[in-house]
Amino acid sequence: MKNIDNKHGGYGNENAHGHEYGHEHGHGHGHHHVHVLPGEGGSLNSIFLWAIGLNLGYVVLEAVFGLINGSMGLLSDAGHNLSDVASLLIALIAYKAARKAPTARYSYGYGKATIEASLFNAVILYVAVILIAVEAIERLIHPRAIEGDVVAWVAGAGVIVNGVTAWMLMRHSKGDLNVRGAFMHMAADTAVSVGVVISGIVISFTDWYWLDPVVGILIAVMIAVSSWSLLRESMRMALDAVPENVDTKVIEHTILEVPEVLSVHHMHVWPMSTTRNALTVHVVVGDSNDIDKTITEVRRRVKALGIDHSTIEAETTAGHCSECECHANA
Repeated sequence: MKNIDNKHGGYGNENAHGHEYGHEHGHGHGHHHVHVLPGEGGSLNSIFLWAIGLNLGYVVLEAVFGLINGSMGLLSDAGHNLSDVASLLIALIAYKAARKAPTARYSYGYGKATIEASLFNAVILYVAVILIAVEAIERLIHPRAIEGDVVAWVAGAGVIVNGVTAWMLMRHSKGDLNVRGAFMHMAADTAVSVGVVISGIVISFTDWYWLDPVVGILIAVMIAVSSWSLLRESMRMALDAVPENVDTKVIEHTILEVPEVLSVHHMHVWPMSTTRNALTVHVVVGDSNDIDKTITEVRRRVKALGIDHSTIEAETTAGHCSECECHANA
């Protein structure tokens, strides 16, 4: 057996590449740990903290003026923004956990925390939708007089707070469901706050108090629609489904393009976190002397397709295991 020291860190002695075979089999285990650079990590950490502080302050502002004026639009938006504070906090905790080094007990690290955080945030959003809708319907049946100009000014502050927060998260949201969930919250809230501003202005001139709960219902619908993709994708990831940004057919075709590879079987792809994917695969080669370079080339090619951690087993045609044996060992 050949062992080459792992240059990428992680728990235990992992092979950067290598093989193990008598006459027929070779195993290559690639553990490519992709860590955020210190500057980028510190930047995102600061963004989360600023976002939490800004939104928590705005929740207090909305709740106070909503209670004083009896505005369902402000109270419902305050409740939703409070859920945003919780989601930002959960996303921050998961993000920090994912950066921790693997341990003997958690040999893959804590990357799954980002997936669980995304799922939890999606559930929080739908709980908020139900609460907002119930209260809005009650206010629609029993409307209250509110000061439209106050509602408009407070919601206007929300446009600034949510807009700035969304802008800060936008650059980091690409390719990370955990951060994208937080970004979607903020982007949707910016649009919602614009709607509340408009309703407040209209009420101040027309006394159409029924418009306030209607805005609350529209907020609930908007949240439900915009959050569906987050719920669906986070549930898929929680069940270890192939990530949406990974095409297994493309991966298989890419592996088969390696000259020494004759066939591919028992390929599995799953998410280790919202940003890192893993793969295990068996490849068949014609000559055992080609195993080392084949494993290295396969790993290089799948990494370019978004696979950060790969475990590759190479077999020769002479020793290619039977279907039953492969299924038993896969």
